[in-house]
Amino acid sequence: MDSNVAFLASDIGRLFGKRFEAASRDIGVTGGQWRVLARIAECPGINQGALASQLEVEAITAGRMIDRLQKRGLVERRPDPNDRRVWQLHATPQTLASLELLRERMGGVVDHATEIFSRQELDLLASLMKRLRDRLVAPASKPVETHANG
Repeated sequence: MDSNVAFLASDIGRLFGKRFEAASRDIGVTGGQWRVLARIAECPGINQGALASQLEVEAITAGRMIDRLQKRGLVERRPDPNDRRVWQLHATPQTLASLELLRERMGGVVDHATEIFSRQELDLLASLMKRLRDRLVAPASKPVETHANG
């Protein structure tokens, strides 16, 4: 399994998540909540459906996360002036301060994990990972082949 890129990528993502959760526990924001807050801060006025789509979660899941964050004063819902059925989502000043602290913490986690690489190795790793991600995001040009054992 150590040579399977998919398993390695999954393990690395999971381990970064665990390290981030430990580093941000005192702030009281989970990794998933951080993603929601960051996207809302980047896209002021985004609605719940668009947010869910960008985060690749169900709208109800995004709604529950938004509810919790709104109760904590980290997200504001404002009526959409063009559609009274839709709420626009906005970050609060408290959110922006929390995001800055979260970015610093995540930076520390990433710096610690990647200090074993030279600058050139890190640039190469990032470049290869971006290429792999772009390949997986692009529509498949042919069906995925399966290989039978034996």
